[in-house]
Formats: sequence, C-alpha cells, structure tokens
Amino acid sequence: MALFNLKKFSRSFSHAIRGFKCVLKEQNFRVQILFSIVVIFLILFFGLKIWEAAALVMMIVLVLVLEIINSIFERIMDILEPRVHPYAKTVKDMMAAAVLIASIGAAFVGIVIFWSYFENIIGSL
Repeated sequence: MALFNLKKFSRSFSHAIRGFKCVLKEQNFRVQILFSIVVIFLILFFGLKIWEAAALVMMIVLVLVLEIINSIFERIMDILEPRVHPYAKTVKDMMAAAVLIASIGAAFVGIVIFWSYFENIIGSL
C-alpha cells in the first residue's frame, strides 16, 4: 500500500474545489472574501510584523471556515425544516450568531493591530 495515492488526492482536491465554488455563491461569504482581500492588502501595505500578520490571517481563516460551516448547517436545516423539528430555525440562528461573534472578534483584532499604523499615517499628515 502506497503512502500517498496521487489519484485519490486529486479526487479529494477536486471535491474541495467544487465545494468552494458552491460556497462562493453565498453572498455573505463573498463579502467576507472582499474584507479578507482588503485586510491582506493592508498587511502587505503596512509591512506588519509576522505575529500581527499571522493573527489577522488566523482570524480570516476562522471567519471563513465558520461561514462555510454555517452554510452547511443552513442547507441541512433547509432539507429538514420545519417538518422534522421546530429547532431547525434555532440551529440556523445559532450558527449565524457564531459567525457574527467571530466577525466582531476579527474586527476587534484588526482594529487593535492596525490602530498604530493608521495613527502614524494620520500623524505624519
């Protein structure tokens, strides 16, 4: 048995790409991708310290992964709702709340990190 099977890996990768294309149809995910691009641009523009860039990238990853999980739960609940259980809407709302909390946390981390960089630009004007 081979340690690495290129055919299986390739097939898994194509499934992941197909899933990524599906989630790109979600408006919230596209908005979060847009904010992520802005943050990455700012990371490069300001030349942030490695730990600052890593913290921001981890926040981006957290929010995007939670949004994908939220989309998964919404699809599952749409299949079940409301025939199966009245909690289907509650589950969807709770997942949305998880994404909201992560997004607020990411915004806070971004503000804390970028504050001094923006302050330096404003101060030099």
